[in-house]
Amino acid sequence: MNQNSNQNKPQSQTHFWTISVVILFVIACSYWALYQVMEAETSMRYSGLLQVVSAKISKTIGGMELSATNMFNEVEKNLDSPQSAMKALESESHLNPDVRGYFAAFAPYYFKEKGQWFEPYIHQDDDGEFVMSELGPTGRDYTKSNWYIQAEKTRQPFWCDPYYYYDGSSISGHYCTFVKPVLDDNGQLVCVCGADITFEWINKELQRIDESCRKAEHYGNHRLMRDFDFFSVILYKDGTCIAYPSEKHIGITDTTVINRLANSETGVTEILVDGVPSTLYYGPIESVDWTVAIVTPTSDLQKPFLYTALLMLLLAVISLLIAWKLCKSIWR
Repeated sequence: MNQNSNQNKPQSQTHFWTISVVILFVIACSYWALYQVMEAETSMRYSGLLQVVSAKISKTIGGMELSATNMFNEVEKNLDSPQSAMKALESESHLNPDVRGYFAAFAPYYFKEKGQWFEPYIHQDDDGEFVMSELGPTGRDYTKSNWYIQAEKTRQPFWCDPYYYYDGSSISGHYCTFVKPVLDDNGQLVCVCGADITFEWINKELQRIDESCRKAEHYGNHRLMRDFDFFSVILYKDGTCIAYPSEKHIGITDTTVINRLANSETGVTEILVDGVPSTLYYGPIESVDWTVAIVTPTSDLQKPFLYTALLMLLLAVISLLIAWKLCKSIWR
């Protein structure tokens, strides 16, 4: 009996190692296949989310442009006197409380009674009431400003570069301005109109969009063990953040990524957000020279990969233990 056991032992050991190799090979192939599926799902989920956020913020910005254009058209219809132009600004300003202020910077001496500079500006004060003022009489030569020069040159509406405006009053702050030139019947520049949008408004809209995406059934469900802890940011072409959660600190320093932003390209990169390794999916916003990005902790992104690897490892250990016990029983 002992002699038979001794004879079977080398053969059983060979069987065990053969079975072990087969088990490990099958599990490795299974994990590789699952990894490919999860990688495709991750890319599709976050790329799709990026497209949805981009489309929604583009629609929001488009609505703002339409509202501002309606205001500018009213100014264009009332160019017979300075008073009528100012009244046109006042009559339409309350229709969109999300705009901090509207201005109309007239060509020098367009209204001779107003002198060289005439720029009526209606804006919201701290109480949310619209107040009219004239910036022109201060002697500020706005015709040398980039937004005026670009409007005069292109004769097309556009969003100017983000900027910080400070004059010591309540309207000081970070702005983006939608600009549209107004021309006369001869194609000559009459004035440059603008609608000032605060970074705070863009932040609010972006957070609203993020929340709607989290609640969407096709994104909120089937998270594959993720917390889906993402947030969106809007980046300018130099890597500057225009909109982002106030508690987060985002910095894009990679020159390759900045070049891709400047070229309105789509991509994925790794960044640190307050010391936390994070993954950033980014892509251009239609009709605006900005980029929207989805930021998520890399650890949350990789949870399906990690948990699946642990599950496969556990399955391998259990399978090897079973194989060991079966072969050991043969040895006896």
